[in-house]
Amino acid sequence: MSLRQITVLGECVADAFTEPASTTNELALRVLPGGGPANTAVSLARLGTPARFLARLSGDVFGRLFRGHLEASGVDLSDAVAAAEPSTLAVAELDARGQAAFSFHAQNTADWQWTAEELARVDLSGTACVHTGSLALVQQPGAAVVEDFLAAAAPAATISIDPNVRPLLVHPDVYRARLAHWCALADVLRLSEDDLELLLPGTPPEQACDIWHAAGARLVVITRGADGALASLDGERVQVPAVPTTVVDTVGAGDSFTAGLLHHLGARGLLGGRLTELRLDDVAEACRFAARVAALTCSVAGPNPPWQSRLEQLAADPA
Repeated sequence: MSLRQITVLGECVADAFTEPASTTNELALRVLPGGGPANTAVSLARLGTPARFLARLSGDVFGRLFRGHLEASGVDLSDAVAAAEPSTLAVAELDARGQAAFSFHAQNTADWQWTAEELARVDLSGTACVHTGSLALVQQPGAAVVEDFLAAAAPAATISIDPNVRPLLVHPDVYRARLAHWCALADVLRLSEDDLELLLPGTPPEQACDIWHAAGARLVVITRGADGALASLDGERVQVPAVPTTVVDTVGAGDSFTAGLLHHLGARGLLGGRLTELRLDDVAEACRFAARVAALTCSVAGPNPPWQSRLEQLAADPA
């Protein structure tokens, strides 16, 4: 079966990681192309899914870095907008466990300036799934345009959303205010346990899944780091363990998990509508595959998801 296209909409972010400097009065940064939606598009393409990325790419030095990275991974940028505004920058500090804390430089940058005219030109006739989330859904003025685009795409495509809450840039109340509406649009809601705590503080994961099912999302997946993932399909649950790995950092792991999940479902012809053929066994299998993709992403520095050939190599020789 030939894989149908997945269209990803959202931001590219220059992830700048602090590094040891040669003197005490300077700061060295290593800049990698990142941003949740961009990471997801790259991961999908590397896994072999035809992936189109709807982005507003600046012509600055970071924008050129993004474009080269996306194209080298096989992402279709034919509908990307050449934006006049600057790129978004995030400076990351890693703790002892490889967890990243970000500070954002995102005022009036290219990623949030979507217009209805820009997205009206996009042809979704060959798209099985539209995935978005993160800051693209909350940063104005483009956020409302993105929501309208999802609503227009929903009759023919599966809708996948990853809230990817960034409280240092946007207050969690903004996400909470829109979450029920996103669930009404979404077939798939993937989020982390950190997102859960920010969106519904103190709420058990199972109860949160039921709240989001009631709002409209059929499949809810909560990733829990080393504790694996909880998936809930219309209230039927399955726990999937994490894949043991040596963690370099966790940057991009959730995005890679989402890509692995969507790739696996798409490869089995389960995307393209309201997931009516989806069963809990399918979800468990897809989550196990996604966990392998995420583990490989954690085993290298930065948002650098694996290629399909790497997964095939590990399958042939697990040792």
